[in-house]
Amino acid sequence: MAELFVKQGKEYADARPSYPPQLFQFIASKTPSHNLVWDVATGSGQAAKSLAALYKNVIATDVSEKQLEFATKLPNVQYKHTPSTMSIPEVEQIVTPQGTIDLVTIAQGLHWFNLPNFYEQVKYVLKKPHGVIAAWCYFLPRISNEVDVVFDQFYYTDSKPYWDSARKLVEENYRSIDFPFEVVDGVDHTGPFEFVTETLMSFDGLLTYVRSWSAYQTAKEKGVELLSEDVVEKFKVAWGEDHGYKTAKFPIYLRIGRVHIID
Repeated sequence: MAELFVKQGKEYADARPSYPPQLFQFIASKTPSHNLVWDVATGSGQAAKSLAALYKNVIATDVSEKQLEFATKLPNVQYKHTPSTMSIPEVEQIVTPQGTIDLVTIAQGLHWFNLPNFYEQVKYVLKKPHGVIAAWCYFLPRISNEVDVVFDQFYYTDSKPYWDSARKLVEENYRSIDFPFEVVDGVDHTGPFEFVTETLMSFDGLLTYVRSWSAYQTAKEKGVELLSEDVVEKFKVAWGEDHGYKTAKFPIYLRIGRVHIID
């Protein structure tokens, strides 16, 4: 589904939220070694830059070269463009040899994957028995009562026909996504564990965030402008006259587990 994000690479980099330190600290506490991470579907590197502060090296991959153009460059992060599907030999050649990864992360991307194929790759590259996979999604931002009402109506009514069916997994907070991994130390389930990320968002930033949606791109390709004048006006009224910055709170839902030792 990478083609849905190719044309709005800049909007994605500008508008998508970063993730809270508590999320990465929790994940890092579950990996005994902090040497190497594979950040899959890194996009413009929102997660990779935080992981780089906690792990010695990060391999950050994406199927979209356009997205990678906007990624933050760091000395211990290797950005790599990958094909949309990879065989095990290709994973070995492009990403890393077998059993070398401490942590595989997927931020806001697991619902797009061919899961059986991807999980085969994860089980191949992770160290055993302590290698960890962590995948999380976030849902609609909460901004204010007035904005939230308009935003929810826009999401569930106006944009709904243009979302891929995989979006339902995000709406269900990854509770129903296939996740065949064992619990990590210190917890009794694989999630979802809930976190919140906060960001200051301007009115223009809200519109840019909507334009970064795959549903927005799909609608546009079908000749539909989701952010019509009427819709934008509704958002303006709800936002308030000053059009200044507001705090947007994005709920985050994490699934985390480790490979069974005999896998």
